[in-house]
Order: sequence, then structure tokens, then C-alpha cells
Amino acid sequence: MDDTFRHRQRGFGLVESLVALVVISVGMIGIASLYGQGLRASSTAFYRTHAVNLAADMADRIRVNRRGGASYQGAGALGGCDPGGGANCTPAQMAAHDMFTWRAQVVAQMPAGVGTVVRTGTTPPTYTIRVAWQEVGLGPIFHEIAVQVPNL
Repeated sequence: MDDTFRHRQRGFGLVESLVALVVISVGMIGIASLYGQGLRASSTAFYRTHAVNLAADMADRIRVNRRGGASYQGAGALGGCDPGGGANCTPAQMAAHDMFTWRAQVVAQMPAGVGTVVRTGTTPPTYTIRVAWQEVGLGPIFHEIAVQVPNL
């Protein structure tokens, strides 16, 4: 009888193996979930960084061309005012060109990106620069800054 008892207790049984398999599976699912959340957070940070850089770029363009004024609103126009383009542009034409090229950058770098600038005629004028985009799983997101630029 003692010999039979030792034989039964030796090794793993099927139930123990299945329990171990379930525990390992739950752990692996948890690791995969954390990995997915990390990827999503990385993507969001990437697009937020681009939005901040794009808004700062437009603020710098406005500061450089203060006489562009109200021309920094709207869709803009491609006027050949790039450096070295040979065109002699007015401040309004340069502002329209800046808007056109900046909005093209927003569309190219952001998913469903939209860039807008709104000028308030206060003293000094205030420009509200907004970069909006669609984030998977989060919906529409935007970054907005307000810049006051005194006239020359």
C-alpha cells in the first residue's frame, strides 16, 4: 500500500499543468495590453510635439513679418515668396504665402490636421494659433497658443 501511494504523488497532474497554463496566459495578455498602451501614449506624445512645433513655427513667422497683419488669417495663397524665389513680395503677400505653406505642413505632418490663425484687433494685436488633429481612440485633439505681436 505504501508503494502505491508514492506512485500516485509523483510528477505533475493534468490539473496543475492547466492551472499553470492559465496563469501564464493571463500574464501574457496583461503584458500585451501594457505594450499597446505604451504605443498609444508614444503616438500621442509624438503628435503633440509636432503640434507645439508647428504652432511655434507660425508664431515665429508672424513675429518676423509683423506688417502682414490680417493676412495671416484664412487659407493663404502660394505666391512664390520663398527665400531665393526671386519674387519681390509685399508683407501681405508674404503672410498669405506663410499661411499656405504652414497649413500644407500641418496637413502633411498631422493625421487629419487643420491649422488656423485668428487675429484679434486689440492693441497689440493678438494671434490665436490652433493646430487640430484626429487621434485614434481619443478623437479630435488640438493645441492652441495666443501670441501678442506689437505693430512696427
